[in-house]
Amino acid sequence: MTYINFDPFKTVEQFARRMQEFANEFEKNINYDFNENFRPRVDISEDEKNVYLVFEIPGVKKEDVKITISEDKVLTIKGSKERPFVSKEQKDGEVQTAEHTYIKAERRFGEFSRSFSLPDNINTEAINAKYENGLLYITLAKIEPAKPKEIEISVS
Repeated sequence: MTYINFDPFKTVEQFARRMQEFANEFEKNINYDFNENFRPRVDISEDEKNVYLVFEIPGVKKEDVKITISEDKVLTIKGSKERPFVSKEQKDGEVQTAEHTYIKAERRFGEFSRSFSLPDNINTEAINAKYENGLLYITLAKIEPAKPKEIEISVS
């Protein structure tokens, strides 16, 4: 009879090590995403007359947002979100900002840009934008589709 050295704890240790490796890889992928610049989230909806875009851009000043439409109907929203300083000191009438070492920083900052190809049925001359309470509302008017023209056939 052959003697087989079996250690059940070794199998458990191998399993635990593999699970830890998996968790480390998973965490790397999640943290990679958090290191990217700020990217505003957007909701897009439509009705019969308009397409609506709503961007979440809290902390972004209205004047720091630029909206453009290219000739090939690409809508681009660009801007920047700056990290606010935690404390400011008044010194001889000047505002001094204090440098900070962050212990934890979960919010994203930096420049952002989002682009969307618009369908052919959008009137690029009839676009409205409104910024309110950290939300950017963009309304894109649709062009009414051409109605089919009926042609009567005369019978001779």
